[in-house]
Amino acid sequence: MQAVILAGGLGTRMREETEFRPKPMVEIGGKPVLWHIMKILAAQGINEFIICAGYKQEIIRDYFLTLREKTQDFTIDFSAGAEVTLHDDFEEANWKVTVADTGAYTMTGGRVKRISRYLREEPFLITYGDGLADIDLKRLVDSHTQSHATLSISTSIPRSRFGVVVSDESGKVNSFLEKPRSSENVNIGFMIAEHTLLDYLYDDSILEDEPVQRLVQEGKVNAYFHEGYWQPMDTQRELQALNHLWSEGAPWKIW
Repeated sequence: MQAVILAGGLGTRMREETEFRPKPMVEIGGKPVLWHIMKILAAQGINEFIICAGYKQEIIRDYFLTLREKTQDFTIDFSAGAEVTLHDDFEEANWKVTVADTGAYTMTGGRVKRISRYLREEPFLITYGDGLADIDLKRLVDSHTQSHATLSISTSIPRSRFGVVVSDESGKVNSFLEKPRSSENVNIGFMIAEHTLLDYLYDDSILEDEPVQRLVQEGKVNAYFHEGYWQPMDTQRELQALNHLWSEGAPWKIW
């Protein structure tokens, strides 16, 4: 199965970081969040990636063009015409990565539409370049297959950013809940799509808007509930929290 990763947005809510690099290249534990997502997928058998690049895409291009050289020990023999020998194993050796220019301002549906020439006519995974989860891809794929849907989305119940205070009219606090879970499911990415999804997309479409709404009306969308860990990286605070978790044993590290 191929994985399509949406990695071209402007990342305006993290301007402190994205002024200098695209959001998927912001680092957690010294590695881009994009690398973490790919490791999650590769650990479960997906090693072919199509990255929908856009804003500051040259940084993504340079990262993958030089990944092997920058991560392995090497010997350079200047007496032999500067011949380079790379040492040790390369963990990403079985990855196949396509980096495609899908435009700096293109919407999510348009990005997927623009990389359609790289897709085989079979189901594929779509995810965002800024969310981490210990997602069970086998269970997700099984749910999709059994549903006969065109698109399966993964959902979860996020925790509130704030503590919830319950008090009476006099102001007496009856209970306090520190960052409780909300009551609504949200789309966390990690979607499985049939190739026919492309028929619902056009160049300036927002995947989550009109295309998905049409599919919902036709009864062709399935929801898979993810019970485990999930965290988007939308703010500087969330980035700091993810880096802290990495140092303590990241819950999304399944490899």
